[in-house]
Amino acid sequence: MNKVILMGRLTRDPEVRYTQTNNTLVASFSLAVNRRFARQGEERQADFINIVAWNKTGEFCSKYFKKGQQVGVIGRIQTRNWDDDQGQKHYVTEVIAEEVYFADSRRDGDSASTATGFENSFGSNLAQSEDFQVDASDDDLPF
Repeated sequence: MNKVILMGRLTRDPEVRYTQTNNTLVASFSLAVNRRFARQGEERQADFINIVAWNKTGEFCSKYFKKGQQVGVIGRIQTRNWDDDQGQKHYVTEVIAEEVYFADSRRDGDSASTATGFENSFGSNLAQSEDFQVDASDDDLPF
């Protein structure tokens, strides 16, 4: 089984490009994911993980994800390699995003982030719906 679940902050805005063969949208970005433990007296370290999102998921990421935002990604690990023009071999390990989520509690002035926005296999995208908003005020909480 090849399944990855990550939560981290975007290190840059997603970069969008299109494939040459069939003009398919591809968005790429990297997540800074904090390591679970830090050694005593040391700062917590982070891993920087490259993420690739295709088609509608990539479109969603390019439209709503911004540098510094905390997001969740569910996907799979993929490795690939190639030889460059000088004959040098390159290896890449990346996560192919299958589902993406907002993980920040709220972004200032952006009502779309108050929804639990995601792109799933059914194509529903709550963050793109103008009708869906979550009222996070404490007035209605039963406790």
